[in-house]
Amino acid sequence: MASGQESREELDRMAQEGQTVVPGGTGGKSLEAQEHLAEGRSKGGQTRREQLGHEGYSEMGSKGGQTRKEQLGEEGYKEMGSKGGQTRSEQLGHEGYKEMGSKGGQTRKEQLGHEGYSEMGRKGGLSTMEESGGERAAREGIEVDESKFRTKS
Repeated sequence: MASGQESREELDRMAQEGQTVVPGGTGGKSLEAQEHLAEGRSKGGQTRREQLGHEGYSEMGSKGGQTRKEQLGEEGYKEMGSKGGQTRSEQLGHEGYKEMGSKGGQTRKEQLGHEGYSEMGRKGGLSTMEESGGERAAREGIEVDESKFRTKS
């Protein structure tokens, strides 16, 4: 196993070749530069969240995502999401990624309550490789109450 110093040297070499080795460090030409960029971006994001509050910050993120979707188109946006998921899976490993998904599901269940979470699962259960649960429900006349998906305040 490589020592911490050898690992940092390898990461620095990769960064100098143009790879992003620190999440949030994109554009940094060395490991240290990427670490500084990531820290600055994180602090900037925290400051902006404090300025806008949770609702405003969340809305800003949604608008940014929508703009990106319009820029890339439906397929490009899906591909971006898949690549992001794959990257995160590689970072966390199988067990870590599985745990992250489980925690996310549990959080969503708490947000929606039992009834909303069940309704969301029912819609998801209708999906196939060819069509989404919503598309199938519409085609077959199955009623899905999406108002139950709203996060409880």
